[in-house]
Amino acid sequence: MSTFEPPIFELAAPGRIGVSLPACDVPTTALPAHLLRSDELNELPELSETEVIRHFTRISQRNMCIDTTMYPLGSCTMKYNPKINEEAARIPGLAAVHPLQSAALSQGALRLMYELQHDLGEISGFSDVSLQPAAGAQGELTGILVFKAYHADRGDHARTEILVPDAAHGTNPATAAMVGYKVVEVKSDDRGNVDMDDLKSKLSERTAGMMLTNPNTVGLFEEQIREICALVHAAGGLMYGDGANFNAILGIVKPGAVGFDFMHYNLHKTFTTPHGGGGPGSGAVGCTAALAPFLPGPLVGKTGSTYAWVTPAKSIGQVKAFWGNFGMLIRAWTYIRMMGAAGLRLVSETAVLNANYIQSKLSDLYPVAVDRFCMHETVLKGQIVGAPGVHTLDIAKRLIDYGIHPPTVYFPLIVPEALMIEPTETESKHNMDHFITIMRTIAAEAVANEDTLHQAPTRAVVRRVDEVRAARNPILRYSKPVFEAYYAEPGHHTV
Repeated sequence: MSTFEPPIFELAAPGRIGVSLPACDVPTTALPAHLLRSDELNELPELSETEVIRHFTRISQRNMCIDTTMYPLGSCTMKYNPKINEEAARIPGLAAVHPLQSAALSQGALRLMYELQHDLGEISGFSDVSLQPAAGAQGELTGILVFKAYHADRGDHARTEILVPDAAHGTNPATAAMVGYKVVEVKSDDRGNVDMDDLKSKLSERTAGMMLTNPNTVGLFEEQIREICALVHAAGGLMYGDGANFNAILGIVKPGAVGFDFMHYNLHKTFTTPHGGGGPGSGAVGCTAALAPFLPGPLVGKTGSTYAWVTPAKSIGQVKAFWGNFGMLIRAWTYIRMMGAAGLRLVSETAVLNANYIQSKLSDLYPVAVDRFCMHETVLKGQIVGAPGVHTLDIAKRLIDYGIHPPTVYFPLIVPEALMIEPTETESKHNMDHFITIMRTIAAEAVANEDTLHQAPTRAVVRRVDEVRAARNPILRYSKPVFEAYYAEPGHHTV
């Protein structure tokens, strides 16, 4: 039985002081009566600074993060965030700029955005870029809204369908449905590509476009990407590129050059800005000249040496308040400037090399989803010979005991017991060898005693959560009796 550790607010006691506020040095004004509370304010906890600091420091030390351990999440691409990016984002003139400041007083910030627009367009082969969307999913929404506006502008209202591969990110069909399109699924073939016969059978005068990730969500480059784009275009549709895996082809393939019409860039995946818990994402988008008039505005334009806001002629309107997540744009601009063209290509070459190295070292114990050279990530199966009762979830939980964050599990959905592993270019051979050794150790443990994995994690602060129970009986707010009872159950650690 473990001891329940109460939350910090239960440790409060009257008279404890964590901070002393200075006396007010400006005139005070009484609040209007209609703004005052009519009921009593619940007492705020009174705690010393020591107690507060120890609490949050202790909590932070329980987290797994990219700064403390290997974080091989496939698709999500949790790569290291260079600290020089953080320094750049904290330059006073950039950190303190106000979004409502006039363009005349924001020339430095506008120049940075203008140059980032240009750089992203050059890297991807698109003529125009908008930095406004706040996340990849919002970039997707922006792109499909642009598709709809483009077809409507041409009077082509019969196009009601968006094609989506069966291995796609879940946001793809959700995005298309949100915009009002019917989602038509396209199957994959036995090499992990789009099934060309199935694609041809589903193209029609109703096709508004196709959403495709390349490299795809099985970690493979579409071997017939030009043919796919040509077929969709011949049917009158447009090609949307999900840029989630763009970090595999930087400096090697330009999506705009192989037939894509629109693409979002996950700055947090490819260009090292923080990948943040519902927070500071950035899903900038690029497109061809034909779609540029429909981009969300304003964009940054340049006349002579002066930068100014410019709204495209047929813009779908703003999709984000102000001008996007500016702090993320600073970080991405810094990264691109630090790496240069040769460095960005090396990023992709190294990411692909690392993923194939891991695949080659583990495929004898963990079957490969598709037996091909992979790109930036490898999709293996958590099916260990000699341990039929062990599943991918068991392997993932056991990795936590060894101090490594689990890879992405059970995705893509078309791969049974999927383990999607992405080391990125920022992991050294030493670190990857350590991960490989642990994965091989786990396989041996599974064969020797399956319960070793079923009980994992055994060294974490919180043991394995009953996910079914959590979904059916969620605890949505703190209740001391409920928490005390929960942590009194066998196998639960102190939190």
